[in-house]
This record gives sequence, C-alpha cells and structure tokens, in this order.
Amino acid sequence: MTRLRSALWLPLFDDLADPRAVARLAAEAEEAGWDGCFVWDQLCWREPVQQVADPWITLAAIATATERLRLGPMMSVLPRRRPAKVARETATLDRLSDGRLTLGVGLGSDRFAGELSRTGEQLDDRRRGRMLDESLEILAAAWSGEPVRHRGEHYTVDDITFLPRPVQRPGVPVWAAGFPGNVKPIRRAARLDGFFPANLEHPDQLAEVVGILTELRHGEMASYDIAVALPPGVDPEPYARAGATWWLPDLDPGIPLDTVRGVLRDGPAT
Repeated sequence: MTRLRSALWLPLFDDLADPRAVARLAAEAEEAGWDGCFVWDQLCWREPVQQVADPWITLAAIATATERLRLGPMMSVLPRRRPAKVARETATLDRLSDGRLTLGVGLGSDRFAGELSRTGEQLDDRRRGRMLDESLEILAAAWSGEPVRHRGEHYTVDDITFLPRPVQRPGVPVWAAGFPGNVKPIRRAARLDGFFPANLEHPDQLAEVVGILTELRHGEMASYDIAVALPPGVDPEPYARAGATWWLPDLDPGIPLDTVRGVLRDGPAT
C-alpha cells in the first residue's frame, strides 16, 4: 500500500481570510511533517461567514513561505474562470513554488452561497461540464509551450503561446472533483491525474470508485492520486486500504485559527 500523504484543506474565511496567517500555518504544517496545503476557492459563503480571501494570492503566499509542501486550489470552478488567465496563473504559481502545484477542478454548485447565480454565471450543470472540459483542453495546450489555436463552443484562444511553461512536465497535475455515484466526473477524472470524491460516507464507496477508475485507466494507477476529505477524528486508514493516496481533514467554514492549529499539531496520518 502506498504511503498515505496528508494535507491541510483550508476554507479561506474569517480567521483564514488573512493570507499571512495562512502562510504561517502552511510553514508550521511543513515543519510538523504534513505533505500539502490546499485551499478552498470560493467567491462568497453563507452567513455567518463575513470575510473571504482570494485563493491564488493566498497560494502565492504559501509558496513563498514553504519549500516542500504540495499546494493548490481544491477545487477551482473552472467554468467561472477564463481558461487563458488560469493558464498564466497556474504556470506562474508552479514556477514560484518550484513545481509543487496541483490544480483541483470541478463544476461547482450554487446551493451553498448562490455564488453562480449572484454573479450571472452559467447554472446548467451539463453546460458547465462542457465548459470545464473545454477549459482543460486549453490548459493542456497552454502548458505545452506551443502556440494555442482554439475555437470552441465557449472559448477562443487565437494563436497565443503561454511562456514560460510550468516547471512540471507535461504540465500541472489536475485532480477532478465529483460525487462517487456520478459517472461523468469519474470518467473525466480518469483522463486526468487524480480524483477528489465528495461526500464519502464509507470506504466501500471509495473502493468501488477506485475499481471503476482502474478499469477506465487500463490498470495504470501507479502515479494516480485519490484524495479523501474526512471529518477530524475519522480514521483514514480504511480509506487508504481502499485506494486513497491523500487524506485531508474536512474543516468547517469559519473555523477559528486556533482550532486549525490544533488539527495541525495532531499531526499527519501515520
């Protein structure tokens, strides 16, 4: 069984809306033996949350405060972002971190804070799915360092070369989020570098997903990542046996800074 790596997964709200505080947390996590520090990517959240930080600027702060931790947004709603801008952001952040970026992606949802409807974004899940897939095509092309000539249903990139390239080759690793019972996100994830299943209730659910992914990837799972977010106190070991490669403590939105430090001091999975 592959060693289960551990990462903080920080909702950037209220106490954690200060990028300097989050960068200090990440440095403490690195010192304590954690393997990664991922952050939420939300524009807003429901009450009582009041303050929200930008994930990309916070990740830049984390990159400069650490040397070893893997970092990234977990997950970014690509259908509400311009893929050409994300191409620049990801390449720059990967270089700033010396090749430590992982990009988590997903469709997003309007049900937690109405952040899609309140900003005029696309609400149809299928349409956002097509936007996500098209964005991923553009990112892969941009990270290659070759000129990008894309005219699709939703986006146009007309003969732009995105240099410098990311440090990582052929590009930044991408993990797709999705619900275990939904086949389309699993198929999307199988074409990428990892899967981030939402709302897992039992290790058997994960084992079933891993079986599907293994079949879709024709058994090529050696370098593939599966990250599980579990409430603090839930033993990650059964999920590791089911195929998880990363464990993320699932922290509540608006969690106080001192509580996060307590989770950090409890240490990574052994």
